[in-house]
Amino acid sequence: MEQTLTDGTTRPDVRALAAATTTVLLWASAFVAIRDAGPHFGPGALALGRLLVGAVALLALLAVRGEGLPPRAAWPGIAISGLLWFGLYMVALNWGEQEVDAGTAAMVVNIGPVLIAVLGGWVLREGFPRSLLAGLAVSFAGAAVVGLSTAGDTGTGSALGIGLCLLAAVSYAGGVVAQKPALRHGSPLQVTAFGCLIGAVACLPFAPQLVSDLGAAPVRATLDMVYLGLFPTALAFTTWAYALARTTAGRMGATTYAVPALVVLMAWAALGEVPAALTLAGGALCLAGVAVSRRG
Repeated sequence: MEQTLTDGTTRPDVRALAAATTTVLLWASAFVAIRDAGPHFGPGALALGRLLVGAVALLALLAVRGEGLPPRAAWPGIAISGLLWFGLYMVALNWGEQEVDAGTAAMVVNIGPVLIAVLGGWVLREGFPRSLLAGLAVSFAGAAVVGLSTAGDTGTGSALGIGLCLLAAVSYAGGVVAQKPALRHGSPLQVTAFGCLIGAVACLPFAPQLVSDLGAAPVRATLDMVYLGLFPTALAFTTWAYALARTTAGRMGATTYAVPALVVLMAWAALGEVPAALTLAGGALCLAGVAVSRRG
């Protein structure tokens, strides 16, 4: 995330770096909130509730700012990212994490940034910088260590669960790569707001389950869902789009490898889940890989 100056030199883009940092912190907190709300909401219901809250907040902000509809050229990318990333990814991830242990889910889903780098280099012609590939390798190794250290004793879980986590990784990567061209035409807020809205519409079949779950869920779980919609969705996806518009999809994908390390620390602080030494070592590898991928 760099800015090119008039003399041809570059300097770090502080605002884009701050946006990416905000996204990573809020997405890490989402895993803690999902873990807390998950027992009280079905996978589709939780995704729909989160997206509805996020869409309402984003559209209200869009109206206040007077940005209106995005240009026609942005809509293909918005539609694809809305269906894949906001819709399919959230349902598949919520469902997959109910079928396999957290460690297995983490290892499979973290294929996503690697797929983003491959698709970004191929489809978006971003190339394959050595620092990015090296950073991805280090971070993926760290994510695997975190996954192994947190895997349950009963095995890796069902084939269905692993398949759902793999589907989540693929839809995440496809959504990010589709969103990048849309940001050439629409603002980060426009692309995020209407992508979120499309994802919410795609999840409307889960509306009856959401209504039923809301009637039985404790207040804390409902507040978790509202938090997920306002912050890890509305705010974090907007700051993500802002940063993505200013760097490559591959480097932004690699940045998300900081999430597993932060999840470990947040779960330790908020849920009292004391991490093992191996988990901390894996988290350190994730952060080291992110640092390597951001070079150059």
